[in-house]
Amino acid sequence: MFIIFPVLLFFSRFSDGTDIITSSDNLSDGRTLVSRDGNFELGFFNSASSGKNRYLGIWYKNIPVHNVVWVANRCSPITDSSGVLMINNTSNLVLLNKSRSIVWASNSTNEAQNPVVQLLDSGNLVLRDRNGSILWQSFDYPTDTLLPEMKLGRDLRSGLNRQLSAWKTPDDPCPGDLTHEMEPYNYPGLITWKGSKKYFRSGPWNGIGMSGAPHLKPNPLFKFDFISNKEEVYYIYHLINKSVTTRLVLNQTSIKGELYIWNEEARTWKLYNQFPWDDCDNYGTCGAYGTCVNTALPPCQCLKGFRLKSQEGSSEDWFQGCVRNKPLDCQKGDGFIKFGGLKLPDTEHSWVNRSMNLNECRAKCLENCSCMAYTTLDIKENRGCAIWFGDLVDLKKVEAAGQDLYVRVSAADSDHEGTKGKTKMKAGLIIASTILVAIGALVITNYICRGSRNVEGIRNGTSNDGQNEDMELSLFELAELSKATNDFSSHNKLGEGGFGSVYKGTLLDGKEIAVKRLSKSSEQGLVEFKNEVALIAKLQHRNLVKLLGCCIQGEEKMLVYEYMPNKSLDFFIFDHTRRNLLDWPRRFYIICGIARGLLYLHQDSRLRIIHRDLKASNVLLDGEMNPKISDFGLARTFGGEQSEGNTKRVVGTYGYMAPEYAIDGQFSVKSDVFSFGILLLEIISGMKNRGFYHVNHNVNLIGHAWRLWKEGNPSELIDSFVLESCTLSEVLRCIHIGLLCVQQHPEDRPNMSSVVLMLSSEIETSLVQPKEPGFLFEKKSFETSSSFSKPKSSSTNELSLSVLEAR
Repeated sequence: MFIIFPVLLFFSRFSDGTDIITSSDNLSDGRTLVSRDGNFELGFFNSASSGKNRYLGIWYKNIPVHNVVWVANRCSPITDSSGVLMINNTSNLVLLNKSRSIVWASNSTNEAQNPVVQLLDSGNLVLRDRNGSILWQSFDYPTDTLLPEMKLGRDLRSGLNRQLSAWKTPDDPCPGDLTHEMEPYNYPGLITWKGSKKYFRSGPWNGIGMSGAPHLKPNPLFKFDFISNKEEVYYIYHLINKSVTTRLVLNQTSIKGELYIWNEEARTWKLYNQFPWDDCDNYGTCGAYGTCVNTALPPCQCLKGFRLKSQEGSSEDWFQGCVRNKPLDCQKGDGFIKFGGLKLPDTEHSWVNRSMNLNECRAKCLENCSCMAYTTLDIKENRGCAIWFGDLVDLKKVEAAGQDLYVRVSAADSDHEGTKGKTKMKAGLIIASTILVAIGALVITNYICRGSRNVEGIRNGTSNDGQNEDMELSLFELAELSKATNDFSSHNKLGEGGFGSVYKGTLLDGKEIAVKRLSKSSEQGLVEFKNEVALIAKLQHRNLVKLLGCCIQGEEKMLVYEYMPNKSLDFFIFDHTRRNLLDWPRRFYIICGIARGLLYLHQDSRLRIIHRDLKASNVLLDGEMNPKISDFGLARTFGGEQSEGNTKRVVGTYGYMAPEYAIDGQFSVKSDVFSFGILLLEIISGMKNRGFYHVNHNVNLIGHAWRLWKEGNPSELIDSFVLESCTLSEVLRCIHIGLLCVQQHPEDRPNMSSVVLMLSSEIETSLVQPKEPGFLFEKKSFETSSSFSKPKSSSTNELSLSVLEAR
């Protein structure tokens, strides 16, 4: 879905290349200011309909779809090209028309000597004095767009309310009746107004997120903060990936707030998120004490202990809400029912205390007969108290982001949880915590003692070619690892690869480890061993396997990793029994984790790293089935902006290699993207790319997926074990992404930042159509023309550059 936003017409075409206006200069219609790095431009533009009305605004400089992000004279257009922007003698920024009348002005009350106005690369237009102090800034007066680093909220000292207001129409920037702001209550959240009526609430901030905004969650693109103190309360978001361009726009036409990301490859804006998300987000849909459940029919349900106020049960009756089954009796004593996973009710009539615990909060609510509910103020810190007076309105079931709410009911209807039982539980938790802290201290002490023996021993045991650097790794003794693995018993063996065997071990402190033992007969192992130590020791990411240390003693060379109890991904997806343990939500979770890990390697780590051997057996799964990319023996690093290389020694695994790498030895981040695309299709289908041939048309897995795509039947690729648990549109989107990743030419494939964006977008948006994949062939042609010898069981293989096909 793509929604049209205000687009600039008849732009000023002349820019003098500066980002500053001094008090002795001005900006006339026909000139523009451009921020230092060229992100934003300030100038005059026409409205689309009239062609005469001129506005002063800010837009993106290097994006062809010129969307306005801020307008000065929203309701006071200039009807000709006589407009001039300047700093007047009261240190204010003013916009003048032909008659030199003030059309718009900043409201700074601070005078300064030699003030200047500057357009920053954040999109913020600032008026400052010669010492750099800001006198006025456009970020304090947003229009319809929220940009990264822009505050949305209130300054409690000055009364300034930084709110969004939608354009009245797509070509009229004058505010419509749709606004989005921070609630002015004791327990605030974000609220959208349609005129004077509440339209959407995010729910209050609970220390982790907004209780009613499950889609506002941690992601690889940006992070968000909520600040609330005596001076100000505001929401703000920051870019994690600085190369991403994003904006949140309040749209009067769709009556939604919409978060857009610029997709450079498709050269268009992609809808990433929106609010309201569904009908249950509309304010007060189910009335007082009614909970909206989007997956239920009907969606409105009364809380336990309540019944529908009107007995007719029609949709109109829900606006009247619910009432208690039994009346309260404050004097004789009431109780509470705990409801989990809720968007907290409207906080207009609420009270908060930041120091109380939950028990004190319960007591506070009980002693006040007007208190109808209570909860923990900050679930992250598990502290604070929030209580409600009056009816509870605008409740929604939100499992992912909601929290517990304790609702007052009659004693007969309340949860019977004895104080004695709670006390015992609390005591048990204290004892358990004490034991865990003691054990943790012993483990840390042991680790520090062993950690003092760092990897300097590698240099003593091998030739130093300048690639070894100081790394905080433990150097294990051979006897220690031998004992941990029961003398490298076959019963402890986890698997075997190109470097040798991997064994499970248990250290004296009880820590489980995985030991990769380099085969003594391996001729290629030493280089890869040193490479893996040098690389992975520097990597810190939740989706990369953690290297704990190494061992070099005599001819023995070993790597010690954190132990992954669920082995590797291929252990599940290619096994007819175990594959049904991975439903679609778990497979999608694994796909996204692999993508984030690969993005870290390509873009966010200290060195750009190309893995060169991404495959199902090199994706390990921890106890919670979190994916972790492993085996960096073949990886290559680059510095700065370098992202590709060439080699005469092609190493990797058949079935995952990109064509340009297998044939010409050219590798880049896009060759890793190709491998990811193969892995994505394997996870979806449960079939191996290498060795798969369809019984009817004898094409490999890539060819099978491509044929189904062209025939309009991509759903036939989906593993039958996940059909019942999947959202079909989400799986089809993943197939689409997989085919984009395996396109023949590297320049056609998306980079991993785009892949992560496409995967994390929870709203269906159009993707570019994939072109024909690489290594697309039928079995017959391969068998007659391929010069490959039969592959060995090793996971690492070498290819001759004379070979023109690979699997």
